[in-house]
Amino acid sequence: MREGDRYTEKRTILVDKLLKGGEIRSDEVRSAMLSVPRELFVPDLLRMEAYHDRPLPIGNGQTISAPHMVAIMAEEMNTRPGHKVLEIGTGSGYHAAVISRLILPGGHIFTIERVEGLAIKARRNLDLSGIDNVTVVEGDGSVGLPEQAPFDRIYYTCAAPDIPASVLDQLSDDGSLLGVVGRINDVQRLVRFSRQGSWTSKELLTHCVFVPLIGELGY
Repeated sequence: MREGDRYTEKRTILVDKLLKGGEIRSDEVRSAMLSVPRELFVPDLLRMEAYHDRPLPIGNGQTISAPHMVAIMAEEMNTRPGHKVLEIGTGSGYHAAVISRLILPGGHIFTIERVEGLAIKARRNLDLSGIDNVTVVEGDGSVGLPEQAPFDRIYYTCAAPDIPASVLDQLSDDGSLLGVVGRINDVQRLVRFSRQGSWTSKELLTHCVFVPLIGELGY
């Protein structure tokens, strides 16, 4: 069996497991997870572990999220074709790659990474995967990306002490934000904020554990 076929088989097995476990609930997220080669977003030495359902180190103290968490967040975001999305915390680019498939045609993701080396690697990974609707920005993700606002969806791939009003203000009138809130090295909470004009609702979702958000409005 060729190496590419081996990875494809492992990817299919993992996605089927997530479908049976309920982390994947829609055909759209299933297709997105199947279409993105996670092995291209992990360090070369860890490629054989790419389809283990757990986080993996990617350098600079950062991790690529476990596939089940990417699937859960993709479902909870409820993205649609044409959406403009902001991701806070690029990492290796894998999470953005999955979401990018859900907003085609016409959608685009801006993703912010504070570590220059990771941003460079993420651009390369996305290019190797043939993904061209993701823009990687180097900067402080804790403040969002006001110059590109408003966004239909915003999501965090790292844990913040709280979600600041200045980032929520970067949502469109019918937009939503999926954040991770909690203390460092402790169980955190996935939280969804939904905006309707000047009114914003808050919904607590699953518990989780993410690396901390570092920056002016982070840790």
